[in-house]
Amino acid sequence: MKQYSLLFFFLSFQSLIFAQNFQDDFKKYFDIKDTVNQLKTLRKWEKAEPKNPELYTSFFNYYALNAKKEMLSLTKEQPKGESLALNDSTNKEAGYIGSQTYYDADFVKKAITKIDQGISLHPNRLDMRFGKIYFLGLIENWDGFTKEIIDAVKHSSLNNNNWTWTNNTTREGGKEFFLSSLQTYQMQLFNTENDALLVNMRDIANEVIAHYPDNVENLSNLSITYLLTKEYDKGLEVLQKAEKINPKDTIVLANIAHAYYLKDDKKRAIEYYEKVIKYGDEESKEYAKQKIEKLKK
Repeated sequence: MKQYSLLFFFLSFQSLIFAQNFQDDFKKYFDIKDTVNQLKTLRKWEKAEPKNPELYTSFFNYYALNAKKEMLSLTKEQPKGESLALNDSTNKEAGYIGSQTYYDADFVKKAITKIDQGISLHPNRLDMRFGKIYFLGLIENWDGFTKEIIDAVKHSSLNNNNWTWTNNTTREGGKEFFLSSLQTYQMQLFNTENDALLVNMRDIANEVIAHYPDNVENLSNLSITYLLTKEYDKGLEVLQKAEKINPKDTIVLANIAHAYYLKDDKKRAIEYYEKVIKYGDEESKEYAKQKIEKLKK
């Protein structure tokens, strides 16, 4: 009996080393951009360890990196980044040659398929979910980006934010880290300056609030989507909920002041800017003082 136990331990240990070598080999080839040996390693690894979570993140990285392509194009408008101006016979700029980035649809599909398989097998691996969200943002698939964030929020309630990361390490400060990361994604949508994506921000904020009703940041996010669409009363209603949760939050107070300013209620706007001065840091105080001066003119 003792011999069988030793044999089992030996085989398990060898399997662990075997899997780790595949991961190290892939990283080695990934670092030197040897895509041929990357894929060879992944295929061997897939046969040996078909459920290993690092296999799926490695497959995802392989396809996501190879999805990005560049091509030279001739345009009338100056493209972003470096470009070469072309002049006509009168020496006036007639066009530009520049490098255009695009993402190969086949590689994008394969990357998403692999990471979806990984998430299905290992739903608590937050690095997989965040990796997919980052990639969807990169290719500007904002509906997919939004859906994946909402799915993650729903799962955070199921696993009580007991997330894991690379090599199944525990993600410390799970809830705080998770919610702060969502704020970064909301800012990513906001910074596109695309008004059509305010709905996406609103959907995310509503989902977060449904699971974390005291999350002031997403109450504030939700209010912004209303203020930007001139639904001032709805925005104020949400901000007042946030104020009840944290009456000293200067971002909330400043947003309430701005909402009253938009409603042309200067008296209430000044009242809330004075609260910013009362509770804020030096920068916030200076900002509020300037706003009050303009409102009193």
